[in-house]
Amino acid sequence: MRQRLTDKDIEKIKQEIEHRKLVVRKEAIAAVKEAREHGDLSENFEYYAAKKDKNRNESRIRYLDRMLKTAEVVEDNSSEDEVGLNNIITVHFEEEDEEETFKLVTSIRGNSLKGMISIESPIGKAVQKRRVGDRVLVQMERTGGYYIKIVRIEKTDDEESDTIRNY
Repeated sequence: MRQRLTDKDIEKIKQEIEHRKLVVRKEAIAAVKEAREHGDLSENFEYYAAKKDKNRNESRIRYLDRMLKTAEVVEDNSSEDEVGLNNIITVHFEEEDEEETFKLVTSIRGNSLKGMISIESPIGKAVQKRRVGDRVLVQMERTGGYYIKIVRIEKTDDEESDTIRNY
């Protein structure tokens, strides 16, 4: 699956890869070497744990490299009164008669527990390029869908924040 990333997302991934290659990799190799020096490898838990950490780091580097190679760069090209990337929006769920506020972000930053909804999620897809007052069908694969109404849009360029304000 192609990840849809912003230029800032790509820069952060590149920084993580560099950190893992230059810092974490050296620490992991040193930990394996130190654990190996403790003697019998067949009963050396430290050695196996160090190898596992080293392999986990290498796996993460490969994953991030693959993500960068297949990434699709996205930009917010919504107008001032439309929902776009990194906007904080408040929606009214008609069935529950409740309002919820969340921030629309790229898929790798999505975290519903922190109020960050991915542009690839059903709600994210439904609200993009919509305006305050629009009634939108959130299409679900198997269950049909449900309606929400866009109550408020707050424009922000802040990609750094991992949390949103509560209203």
